[in-house]
Amino acid sequence: MGWATRHIEQLQAGDTVKFRPRGNSMVGRISSGQLCTVEPIPDHKKLKVDDIVLCRVRGTQYLHLIKAIKGEQFQIGNNRGGINGWVSSNSIYGLLIDVRD
Repeated sequence: MGWATRHIEQLQAGDTVKFRPRGNSMVGRISSGQLCTVEPIPDHKKLKVDDIVLCRVRGTQYLHLIKAIKGEQFQIGNNRGGINGWVSSNSIYGLLIDVRD
């Protein structure tokens, strides 16, 4: 169970979630502790590079960027140049729609 398990369960049930993630991997887009609103994704085909998504890469949960898309695969990374890896749409649970202090 990771930090976002409860939020992922709510997104899978169709609910929009709000939470305050901690960390500095998304500085410049999201500062540690800012209130993030994430909504379920009805159509993964509409996701695009630079979208921020709540996802799971190799067992770890992230609120990170889509860096590249190849067919049904999405490359996930942070805002500091780091790459987490490639995932399918089954590992992307929600799309960031708002960030506030």
